[in-house]
Amino acid sequence: MVLTKGDDFPIHQTPEPVAYAGTDRNFYDRYFFNGYALDADTDGFFAVAMGVYPHLNVIDAAFCWLIGGKQVNLHASRGLGMERMDTRVGPIGIEVIEPLRQLRVTVAAPEQGIAADIVFTGRAFPQEEPRFIRRNGPRTLMDVTRLTQNGRYQGWIEVDGTRTDISGWVGTRDRSWGVRPIGAPDAQPHSPPLPPQFFWLWSPCVMEGGELYCHTNDDAHGRFWNRRATWRPEGGGADDEHHYDAADYAIEWRKGTRNAARAALSLHDAAGETRVVFDIGATFMMLGLGYGHPQWAHGRHHGEAVTVEREDLVPAELDPMLPHHLHIQALVGVTMTAPDGTVKRGRGVLEQLVVGPHAPSGFHAALDPA
Repeated sequence: MVLTKGDDFPIHQTPEPVAYAGTDRNFYDRYFFNGYALDADTDGFFAVAMGVYPHLNVIDAAFCWLIGGKQVNLHASRGLGMERMDTRVGPIGIEVIEPLRQLRVTVAAPEQGIAADIVFTGRAFPQEEPRFIRRNGPRTLMDVTRLTQNGRYQGWIEVDGTRTDISGWVGTRDRSWGVRPIGAPDAQPHSPPLPPQFFWLWSPCVMEGGELYCHTNDDAHGRFWNRRATWRPEGGGADDEHHYDAADYAIEWRKGTRNAARAALSLHDAAGETRVVFDIGATFMMLGLGYGHPQWAHGRHHGEAVTVEREDLVPAELDPMLPHHLHIQALVGVTMTAPDGTVKRGRGVLEQLVVGPHAPSGFHAALDPA
């Protein structure tokens, strides 16, 4: 047995110390943040992530800054030492100031020219998304719980000597934990072989007067296996969440890619249809946070000591059909029209990851573009 700082808190879920998270080597526990100005004319977008992988004994983190069409990624990793309460990876740290409401992100990487001090405060109580359970044959691909929360930011970001005040910016943070592929890939082939297929859209939006959340996971036929659309008024509590009875989307894919050129949602409840239209803006590459990254994928072992690396890229210059370039977040302007004609406006992101067939989109193979 190994006792750690977490064992002094009443948070145990099993008879074992907190250092042990069941038996699945793919268990993970993760933070995510993104942020942007409500004013569409203000350039800039940041994202942060940190992942803890108890069975791999690894913790990693990333900080990303997108401005002027250029994206800077700061990657960091170290051995976990089985201590899950130490949420600092080299230059990147996350502090929970008030659970479910306020968190702080700090970055101090002078050798890489990157620093930040950011405080997130939730605009309303977070949403618990429905549990994500997906199997490929007998294997568990995903078994995940996630909370999502829109909020406001105070603080600053400095990259290469230029400091940006982000006070008053908004965005989304989430916490997810459970099982999904991490670390080195499984060398054991599927039996029988299974072609890759994953369709994911996620659109947390900061709106006038409230928070709009919508996501979908579809199978190859376009049938959803996990979908929800909700509205929570700004300042709302745990019981103030409105669930739409049905949600559907319309996507026009940009030719030669699997990235949306236009997108809209159709939400239905007893009042009628609510229409949501997205104005697609700048593209953020999720590989900056480790998603599918050839070197910095989640949970990869880089040694026991802290390893830090800066990466610079221009999203518009990357091949959009390389597998590790498929996962993106598009910054979007949002127009939401209620059944009575009332219009609310806001901003958010439309996250997209589309691999394999998806009949409604006209995708038939693993990587055929629009």
